Amino acid sequence: MNGPIIQYDEQELKQVLDRIVKRTMQIDFTWDWPCGVAFYGICKAWEVTGNQEYLDFLVQWVDEYLTIGLPPLTVNAVSMGHTLITLHEATGDSMYLDLAVQKAEYLRHQAVRFGEGVFQHTVSQNNDFPEQAWADTLFMAAYFLLRMGVKLQNEEYIADGLNQYYWHEEFLQDETTNLYYHGWNNLQQNHMSGVFWARANAWAALTMAEALKLINYLYPMFMRIDGSLRDQLSALVRLQSPEGMWHTILTDDSSYLETSASAGIAASLAIYGHPLHQKYIQKALQGIMGQIAPDGTVKNVSAGTAVMKDPEDYKQVPRKRIQGWGQGLTLAFLAALLQYNPHSNR
Repeated sequence: MNGPIIQYDEQELKQVLDRIVKRTMQIDFTWDWPCGVAFYGICKAWEVTGNQEYLDFLVQWVDEYLTIGLPPLTVNAVSMGHTLITLHEATGDSMYLDLAVQKAEYLRHQAVRFGEGVFQHTVSQNNDFPEQAWADTLFMAAYFLLRMGVKLQNEEYIADGLNQYYWHEEFLQDETTNLYYHGWNNLQQNHMSGVFWARANAWAALTMAEALKLINYLYPMFMRIDGSLRDQLSALVRLQSPEGMWHTILTDDSSYLETSASAGIAASLAIYGHPLHQKYIQKALQGIMGQIAPDGTVKNVSAGTAVMKDPEDYKQVPRKRIQGWGQGLTLAFLAALLQYNPHSNR
């Protein structure tokens, strides 16, 4: 049997990963979702390298923030819980687990919902997006709640997390293209601008690939998630650009190539482990490595993006600055590559 055909220098990959982590450490984050995604990536980097410096940084940063006091919770800010899970598993300190449970309990009992218990996308204490479901929530809250449920063997958490996957697929995945829309407006019963935004598809694909590692086929939702992801990835690989990247509007070649989405999609391909996807992962690696500056800045990452009013607005979203989600999703991809097994789930 031949091994994986993906070619890379492991030492070089770890050096690049280290540069990205070090640059990420220099960003002055707040306790919110950009930090949640960035530190998720650092956690993944620690898992594959065992570099104590990464863990020490996370412990120091979180502990300092806890002495200052945490801001009010939102669905998006729950994403910091991913780091708390890792810190508890790495240190055994129950303080981190207790705080993660608080976040899970917030989701269960306080987070704004609509319809069949679907989390409303919230980024602040204001009711910014009434009865809207965004793909982002799959990473920020649904995947976190599922992780907590599996960790604590809490069936309520697991069921609620899987319910989020169910309804986000129902609302967001297009039955014709199998791509995910950015958002759903339950009041207007539409997808607003109706755009297949690349990073939305990355949030969905990455969290579905990770969910399949957490639950087994005895859960009916396993088959539903697996089917959704299988069909989505089949569509996505056919939209990959010659440069190995994906356009910020997946179906519009005139929109710019965007790195955070490309990294998230590539990570999901690596985690899902379909043997015939190796050539797409290889191509993505080449494209994404070309977007990493010598100082570890991941370039061409679109700024925080609401569901815009039309496709042209997506094309105008700036991509000049370093962003936590660009750093974190790129780290998640490189970590997934270092753990790659082409037959892991097949």
